[in-house]
Amino acid sequence: MLVKTRGIVLNFIKFKESSIIVRIYTEELGLQSYIVNSVRKKGSASRIALFQPFTLLDMVVYPGKGGLTRISEYKCSHPFMTVPYDIRKSSILLFLSEMVSRTVREEEENRPLFGFLHNAILLFDQMETGFENFHLAFLIQLANYLGFGVPSADEVITQIAFEMGGSSGLGNSLMQLQQLEPYLTEVIKDAEGAKLPNGKVRRELLQLLVRYFQLHVDQLGEIKSLPVLSEVLSE
Repeated sequence: MLVKTRGIVLNFIKFKESSIIVRIYTEELGLQSYIVNSVRKKGSASRIALFQPFTLLDMVVYPGKGGLTRISEYKCSHPFMTVPYDIRKSSILLFLSEMVSRTVREEEENRPLFGFLHNAILLFDQMETGFENFHLAFLIQLANYLGFGVPSADEVITQIAFEMGGSSGLGNSLMQLQQLEPYLTEVIKDAEGAKLPNGKVRRELLQLLVRYFQLHVDQLGEIKSLPVLSEVLSE
């Protein structure tokens, strides 16, 4: 029986000569993996574009549980208007898609989480200015949906220092981390409205939140897009 669902593309890998295996977080079925044929042939550039990170899809799929299945029909539900044309926004989106890909693993319906992701992606694409802290706000909200919401700034720093035996593992001393506490407090209260002094502080807060995720998500591993985003948002 076919299932009609909305989906959020997380990532894909090449499969055979012209196909891909794509991981999509769906509204009806949770995280699923699909084989999509003939999207890497010459002249099929527009089709592979539909499977870039965080593309929003309307799909009709074959149901599956714990294995590969196929998509019967698919189309982009909301083409991006600004993200592809702004290196800062595309870097943020790539980073966030990697974070979601590595942390969201449930193969079952979770409408609140899907709704948060879907609405956040739409909102981000619509923002023309004031999105410098969007990724920080996103991570804080995502942590809530994953069950380990970000507590006070002091608690975050304490947890990181304790787990690393008094060393942050971020190239910062505990004293340096504590200097970030007022900024992290402001971000936790209102991330998008927080007034951060410069890109350096924003970068260090991002690294702090990623480390917090690494403490709470088993085998999260290295976030490969983090150095790129840190460089892009360094100013």
